[in-house]
This record gives sequence, C-alpha cells and structure tokens, in this order.
Amino acid sequence: MSDSLSEFFTGRPTPQIAQELLGHELVYGSPAGKMSGWIVEAEAYLGEQDTAAHAFNGRYTAANAALYDAPGTIYIYILRGYYMFDVATQAEGTPQGILIRGIEPHEGLDLMQQNRDKPVPDVTNGPGKLMAALGIQSKDLNRTMLGAQNLTITPEVTRRPKEVAATSRVGVSAGSWHDRPLRFTVAGNPFVSGSRKRDWDRESHGWQN
Repeated sequence: MSDSLSEFFTGRPTPQIAQELLGHELVYGSPAGKMSGWIVEAEAYLGEQDTAAHAFNGRYTAANAALYDAPGTIYIYILRGYYMFDVATQAEGTPQGILIRGIEPHEGLDLMQQNRDKPVPDVTNGPGKLMAALGIQSKDLNRTMLGAQNLTITPEVTRRPKEVAATSRVGVSAGSWHDRPLRFTVAGNPFVSGSRKRDWDRESHGWQN
C-alpha cells in the first residue's frame, strides 16, 4: 500500500476520514476484468467505546482481528449471509473502522451486472450488494492491505460531493450510540442505500464534477 493511502486512514478522527472518503474510488481487479465505483456512502465505527462496533469493550477475536491491524487493512465479515467490506483506521491496536455501504459504478458495470443481475442503482446501493456485484464472496482478502493484491481505494478524491449528509447508521440496535450521526452520504446520489427517488439528483447525482 502506498504511503499516501496509509496516511489517509489515520491522523484524524475516524468520522472525518469517513466523510472525506466520499468521492474516492473503490477499485477491484477481478479475474474477469476491472471494476470500480465512487464511494457514496460510508459509516464510521469507533472501537471500544462504540456500542455498535465489533470491538466494543475491547472485544478481540479471530473474526475481528483486522480492526486491530495497521490503518488501511481490509476487514471482510459476514452479516446476515452477506459479505461486508470495512477498512481499519487509526494506528495499529486502535480498533476503529469504516464500512463502505454504497458505490456509484464507474468502470465494469457490465461485469457487476453479470455478478448481480439487477438494474442500476440497485446493483451497488448497499454494502452486501456492492460486494456481490464485485464478485467478492469470500474472506480471502481479509487482513490484507489495500492495494497489496487486487482491491484498493484511490488515495485521492476523484469526484467531490456538492453536499455531504450525516445521519445515524443503518441497522444499529438501540444503545447509547445508535442515533449518532456517523453515516455519511453524497446527498442526492441514487446509489445511497435506502434513498428515495424523489430525493435523487438526476442530473449530477450530487457531484460537483
């Protein structure tokens, strides 16, 4: 992983990193070809003190060990039968991370729809959906670094949101952290999970460029 990419995932609060991640491009070099998409939705999870985090109260298991690794480590886990893609943030030993919840396809949409036979935006507008669309249905890349193999995120933003919305996270059970505004989305983008058609920006999808 490049130094610039490693540095991106540390050095400032995880919610800020999650917000700044919008507009970066998720890139996967599959055996069938390259697929990529701009990140439009991301959730921050803040480790030991966060009641919704996998590392709440310092929980450490073989399943969540990636969160304790160096910033930029890939954390893949299964939730309700779906594979999820998370990235560790902060210094090694600080188990915070960001769940990538939605991408707007850029390259390889035809390949994505071969993997997940759905129309846009339903092909990648959710964390399990985007992993299925990319064809990542295993934990083979868990605890590897972004860019070390065939899955990475660009260190630079390639599209800039007109407006970023902050809301509570999706599917978080009641608790002291369930309603905190730690989910960040590109306002008006159709590929944000659960977004309403009447709120879509049909001209620019919520991007400045």
